Amino acid sequence: MDFVSAGEGQVTIDAATCRLASPQQFEMVGVESDPARLMDMAIGRGFNALWSTSALSNLADGLAFVSMPLLAASMTDDPRLVAGLATLYAVIRLVAALPIGVWVDRFDRRTLIVAANILRGGALAGFALTIQFGVSSLIVLYSAMAVVAALESVADSAAIAILPSLVGTQRLESANGRIAATQLIADEFAGPPLGGFLFALAASVPAFAMGGLWALAGVIALALPTRSPSTLSADAHSSRRSVFAEAVDGIAWLRRHHVVGGLAVIGALASIGYMLPFSILVLFARERLGLNGTGYGLLLAFSALGGLLGSMLASRLRARLGSRWTIVASLILGAVALGGLALTQNPIVAGLLLALYILHAVVWNICSLSLRQRLVPDDLLGRVGGATRVLGLSGLAVGSALGGILADFDLRIPIAAGGVLFLACCFVAVIMLRGELDLGIRPTSAPHESGD
Repeated sequence: MDFVSAGEGQVTIDAATCRLASPQQFEMVGVESDPARLMDMAIGRGFNALWSTSALSNLADGLAFVSMPLLAASMTDDPRLVAGLATLYAVIRLVAALPIGVWVDRFDRRTLIVAANILRGGALAGFALTIQFGVSSLIVLYSAMAVVAALESVADSAAIAILPSLVGTQRLESANGRIAATQLIADEFAGPPLGGFLFALAASVPAFAMGGLWALAGVIALALPTRSPSTLSADAHSSRRSVFAEAVDGIAWLRRHHVVGGLAVIGALASIGYMLPFSILVLFARERLGLNGTGYGLLLAFSALGGLLGSMLASRLRARLGSRWTIVASLILGAVALGGLALTQNPIVAGLLLALYILHAVVWNICSLSLRQRLVPDDLLGRVGGATRVLGLSGLAVGSALGGILADFDLRIPIAAGGVLFLACCFVAVIMLRGELDLGIRPTSAPHESGD
C-alpha cells in the first residue's frame, strides 16, 4: 500500500534532489517553466535511491513470503503454529504502527530507512546461521519474524514520508506507480518462485539471501538526502512529550481533515472488502471454478498483471480525471469486478475479473497515498500515516474473520459482500473528497491545525 520539502515561495535544489512547489515559482527564479522539462527534473538521484532500496527490499519480502512458511513447516506439523507466523506479523505491524509514526516524524527519515534495512538484514543473517549450524527452532523463527515485521514497518513508513521531498507534488502518482510496479514484480513474480528454488537448495539459503538483500538496500539508502534540522518536529530540540501524546496529534489531525480522514475511512472499509473474498478465494477457486493448486497459482499470477497495468495508468487517470473521480471510478470498478466474480464459474472470466479487481486496488492505493502525501504537512506524515495504517490493518482482520463466517453459508456471499462494501466506499468518496485535492504546494501547518 504507502516515500525536507521545499517551503512555500522558494525552490530548493541540492545534490540529491530537485524540488519544486509550482512552475510559477520556477519562473520567479528564472528557470524555464516548460512542463515536460519540469517533470524530467522532478525525479532525480534521491528518488532513484529510494526506488532501488524498495526494489531490493520487496524482492526479499517475496522470498520471505514462500520461505518463512516452508521453514515453519519443516519444524512443526501443527498448522496453527505455521499459520501463527502470519498472525504474529500482522499483530506486530498493528501494535507498532502508531509509535513508529511518531519516530518517523521525530527523526531523520533516511537514517530510519538505512538502520531498519541493515538491522533486519543482520537479523536474517543471524537466523540463517542458526539454521546452518542446526540450532534453530520455532522460537528463533518467530523471534526473527517479529523483528522483520517491526523493522519493515519502520522502513515502509519512513519511505512513504520521505517521498514527497524527492519528487514534485504533481509527480507523486508517477513515483508511487513506479514503486508499486516494482513491488508487484518482486513480490508476485520474482520473489516467490526464487524463494522456493533457494529453499530447495538448502533451508538456510533463502534466509541468507533475504539478509543480503535487506543489508544492500540499507547501504543504497545512504544516497538519500538527510532531513534538514529545520524540518524536524517542533519537539525535536526541546523536552519531548510522550509517544502517546504525539500519536494523538496525528489522530486528531486525521479526524479533523475531511479529505484525509475520508481517505482513512474508505481505506478501512476497502480493507474489509478486500479480505472478505480473498480470505476464502482458494476455496472459491477449488469448489466454484474447479481449479487445483497449480490453477489457483496461475489465477493469482494472472490477476497480478492487472496490478501492473494499474501502476502504469494511475498517474494518467489522475491527470485526466483528477484525484476525486479517479478514486471513485476505481472503487466502482472494484465493486463491479467482485459482483461479476460472485456470479461466474468460468475460470477464464474469473481471471479477467480478478485482474480488473487488482487494477482497481493498485489505482486506489496509488491515488489515495499520493493524495495523503500531498495534503498532510511534512511534520505529521508519519503520525497520520500510522493512524491510517491502524485503520487499514484492523479492516483486514475484520474482513478475514467475516469472510470465513459468511462462507459457511455460501462461498459467493463474502465475494458479493465485498462488492457491496466497495459501493459504500464510492458513496463515502463522493461525499468526503470535495474541494481542491490536487494542489501544487504542500501545507506546512503545525500539529494543532486542522488542515481543512
